[in-house]
Amino acid sequence: MKIEKGQPGYIKGQKRRYLIWAIAEFAVVTAVFILGYVQTKSKNNLFTVIAAVGCLPAAKMLVEFIVLYPHRGIDDEKYLEIEARAPLILRVYDLALSGAQKIMPVDAIVISGNVVCGYTSSPKTDETIAAQSIKKALEDNRYEKMTVKIFHNYAKFLSRVEGMNSIASVEQPEDLKREQNIRNIIFHLSM
Repeated sequence: MKIEKGQPGYIKGQKRRYLIWAIAEFAVVTAVFILGYVQTKSKNNLFTVIAAVGCLPAAKMLVEFIVLYPHRGIDDEKYLEIEARAPLILRVYDLALSGAQKIMPVDAIVISGNVVCGYTSSPKTDETIAAQSIKKALEDNRYEKMTVKIFHNYAKFLSRVEGMNSIASVEQPEDLKREQNIRNIIFHLSM
């Protein structure tokens, strides 16, 4: 079963996928180079050129793996707790937001109406920069007057999630398609 972006375990699955592809692609490059060398007894042949060009996609996969390697996904306990406390709002997990200067892992994001709220356990994620990059992307896509907040404190995040869920239970449900569009914009910011 393939884990889609926004599901728990996505970062771990992507790391595994990038590593396997990088190893496989470098193995093919090595095999092509060796084949050319064995056939011509020289490294100056067309196979060497093909192997050199083949290094580009292999290196790209290796770079993707290296970028994601230090980041972890959400803990299972926290995932289950968020699922239990926020059944009425849109939930997204395991994102690695690519900012202008660095990758910022975000464990969970909930979306309800005009509010986007996230939690990160990583000390490397700057709450303000992450929130600003999400808000700017939303404004660029004509989602004005959005409130975006990223928390390092899990208790505060969970309190906000419960409040958002309570509001969603009292008010008429917002347009799910709008919230899915907001989620997709956030997905475009993520690796």
